Amino acid sequence: MLSSLKILWNSLKMALQELRVNKLRTFLSLLGITIGIFCIIAVLTVTDSMESSIRKDLNSLGTNVIYVEKWPWDGGGEWWQYVNRPQPKFQEVRQIREKVGSADAVTFTFSTNGRKVEYGSDYMDQVILIATSSELDKMQTIELAAGRYFGPSEFNSGSNAVVLGWNIAEGLFGNAELAIGKEIRVSDRKCRVIGVLKRKGESLIGGVLNDDCVLMNYLHARTIVDERHWNTNTTILVRAADGIPTAQLKDDLTGVMRAIRRLKPAQTNDFALNEITTVQGELTTLFTYINAGGWMIAAFALLVGGFGIANIMFVTVKERTNIIGLKKAIGARPGVILTEFLIESMILCMVGGGLGLLIVYGGALIAKNMFSTFQIGLSVGNIILGFSISGIVGIIAGFIPAWSASKMDPVVAIRSN
Repeated sequence: MLSSLKILWNSLKMALQELRVNKLRTFLSLLGITIGIFCIIAVLTVTDSMESSIRKDLNSLGTNVIYVEKWPWDGGGEWWQYVNRPQPKFQEVRQIREKVGSADAVTFTFSTNGRKVEYGSDYMDQVILIATSSELDKMQTIELAAGRYFGPSEFNSGSNAVVLGWNIAEGLFGNAELAIGKEIRVSDRKCRVIGVLKRKGESLIGGVLNDDCVLMNYLHARTIVDERHWNTNTTILVRAADGIPTAQLKDDLTGVMRAIRRLKPAQTNDFALNEITTVQGELTTLFTYINAGGWMIAAFALLVGGFGIANIMFVTVKERTNIIGLKKAIGARPGVILTEFLIESMILCMVGGGLGLLIVYGGALIAKNMFSTFQIGLSVGNIILGFSISGIVGIIAGFIPAWSASKMDPVVAIRSN
C-alpha cells in the first residue's frame, strides 16, 4: 500500500513538473482532451436539464389523463386524414361522464389567441383566452401566486371571475397581489380577477396554462367567443379513476366516443386519444439521438487529444531514458515503471478534462443567469463521468509509451544521451 502511494505521489510530481516546465507544449497536447470533455459534458448537461424540465412539465399535465382531440400527437398519417374531423364538443362531456365508468373526472377546454385585456387606460394585446369547465384542477397542477381558483358555484352560474397568467397580472398591475378583486375587460366584457397563476416561464411543450393567458369558466367564455364558429382548439380531458390503467380508460373512451359520434363498425375513428406517455417516449428517443451526436463529436476530439497525450508521453520517456535506466539498475521492476508513466498520463488527461469541466460550469452559470426560467446545472454524475473519461483516455494513450519505458534495457538506457 505504501509503495503504491509513493508511485502515485512521484507520478503526480512528474506530471506537475511537466506542466510547469513545458507549459505551451503540454497545453496544446491537452487541448484535444479539453475540447472533447467540454463537448460531451456540455451536451449531457444541456440535455439532462432540458429533459428534467420537460418531464416536470409533462408530469404537471397529468400522467393518467387522456386528451380527446382532433389531431394526434404522434404525427402519424397525413394531414388530410384529420383535417375534416369534428372538434370535440362541450356537450360530449356529459355523455362521457355518464358512460365511462373508468373515469373519475372529465373537463372541457378551448383556447383562442388575439384577445385584448384592459384595466383602466392600460391594456395588453394578443392575450390567450382559455376557457374551461369544472375539474381542470383535478387534471393538472394549478399553482397560484395570489388569490384562489374557481369554486363550483362559479362554474354553474357562468360567473365573470377570471384567473390571470403571471405576465398579464404583472403587465397590467405590476404585482400579483394588486390584481386580486380588480375589474378588467376581456374583449370588452367585464371580468373580476380572483387569482393569479404562479409564474411558469417558457415551456418547450406548451400546455393548457401559461403566463400569457386569461383563464375563465366555459359558460362565461361562450359570451365572448363561440368555439363552434371560431378557429379554436378544443379538448376534452379525461382522468382515470384510482387503480384504472390508462390503457383500459382509452379502450372505454374509444367505445363511448364511437357511439357518441355514431360511427359504423367499418368507419375509422374521427377523434384522437392522446396521452402524455406518447410524448415521453418520443422525448426519450429524441434525447438519445442528441446525446449520441454529442458522443460522436466528443469521440473525434478525444481521439485527437489521445494522440496528443501519447506524443507528449513518448517525448517524456525519451527525455527520462537515463532516469529510467538508473531506476531499473537499482531494482525497479518493469511494472513499477509502467505504472508511473500510466498514472502520469492519466493525471495529464484529467487536468485537461478538468479544464473542460470548468468551461462547462462557467457556461452553465452564465446560462442560469440569462434564462431564469430554465435551470441548467452541472450534475455530480456528469463531473464524475468527465473525469472518468479523461482517466480512461489517459491510460489508453499512455500505455504504449509506458510499455516501451518498462521494457528498456537498463545498461542501454543509462548510456543513452
